[in-house]
Amino acid sequence: MSEVRESLSGTLFVTGDADADYLINNNTLALMVGMLLDQQFPIERAFAAPARLAERLGGNLDANQIAAMDPEALVSLAVEKPAIHRFPAMMARRIHKLCEYLAEQYQGNPVLIWHNVGSAEAFYKRLLALPGYGPVKSQIFVAILAKRFGFAPSGWQEVAGVFASDDLRSVADLGDPEALARLRAKRTADKSRTAPS
Repeated sequence: MSEVRESLSGTLFVTGDADADYLINNNTLALMVGMLLDQQFPIERAFAAPARLAERLGGNLDANQIAAMDPEALVSLAVEKPAIHRFPAMMARRIHKLCEYLAEQYQGNPVLIWHNVGSAEAFYKRLLALPGYGPVKSQIFVAILAKRFGFAPSGWQEVAGVFASDDLRSVADLGDPEALARLRAKRTADKSRTAPS
């Protein structure tokens, strides 16, 4: 079996902070945590939160380390000002459950989720099994890896659905520093078109 790298290297521009973007592009757990936090919260803050959490954990973000922690100790770190999310305690517990699952199922290495996976469909099913990852989050994550990290297993477009398109739809499409502003403008325009007159 070939050696499994701990992470991939990506081309996401999400947070407006070079260090936070570097972390999500070079630490797979940070990317997965950012995706987990991307709900009911501004996208740039969700993906900046892993860097904040890593700093509070001594500079590292490691699934085995987090899984071994008391969940309430992680909650204490998450609720410190500035909090990692609008609902920091709940999200800290979700992060802990995700890390426990990764430690138990994938030796704490998130890359093993897709290492030697036979198809995009199998990869998608593995994502769906992750705590906190539903169908849409899993589709977006498939699209992120294909568009920004060069991991595009056969059939990924079908699995990712609308998120495989070239339209600005999700974090998977944030490939340059101005992309987030364009995504926001598109979402605002889409809302105004669908708003009742």
